[in-house]
Amino acid sequence: MAQAIHLHQVSPLKASCQQCSLSNLCLPLAVEENDLERLEDIVQQGKIYNRGEHIFDQSTPMRSCFAVKSGSVKTSIITEGGDEQVTGFFMPGELVGLDSMSSDTYACTAKALERTSVCEFPIEKLEELTGKLPELQHHMYHLLSQEIQNSHQLAMLLSKNTAEERIAALLLSLSSRFRRRRMSPTNFSLPMARNDIANFLGLAVETVSRVFTRFQNQGIIRARGREVELLDVEALQLVTRDFARQGCQ
Repeated sequence: MAQAIHLHQVSPLKASCQQCSLSNLCLPLAVEENDLERLEDIVQQGKIYNRGEHIFDQSTPMRSCFAVKSGSVKTSIITEGGDEQVTGFFMPGELVGLDSMSSDTYACTAKALERTSVCEFPIEKLEELTGKLPELQHHMYHLLSQEIQNSHQLAMLLSKNTAEERIAALLLSLSSRFRRRRMSPTNFSLPMARNDIANFLGLAVETVSRVFTRFQNQGIIRARGREVELLDVEALQLVTRDFARQGCQ
């Protein structure tokens, strides 16, 4: 049974999108400074979810999309057989719920992987604003296009690649995303547990552990719990060269 969505208090002190350290990654990126207040008028900022709480649930009415401000979010669907299938991980500056914008209901469930702060963008108000701000509308199309590309890449990753290639691709993706957030691209903490990694990549948990151990023995990474250090990025890129070549076709 879907978990009920809790009402979360929002601080009365509304922070400015312009002052947010993620403004170069989030929706304000596409808005001129003199129009930023119009975006701030529709956003509900600073909603907090504790680890394991649902931000929204699959098949419930689609009312908003959410920008991750801090923490991390996992999305998943429940299959016809009743199993959970992880579909994505979202980090600060990324939008959750875009895959549901063409539907009346959410296509997946979004759950906080840790204490997480999000900004909520009500869809009706966002659509109205994008009609008035062409730059924002163009940026939304770009984000939706990225969502489709990511889905295609994931499908190809799961259908054609070895366990080593899948895990190397995930580590390189996380590295790139941390770099865009001006954080270390080679020394970071995984936001997700290994069982979630295994579920997402279509692998057994034991396989994920074996590949991590193999990468460590080869001097490619150093891992302790969720803490990961990429010692040889070029070696990881070499592992994924076939995947990268296929992705460009």
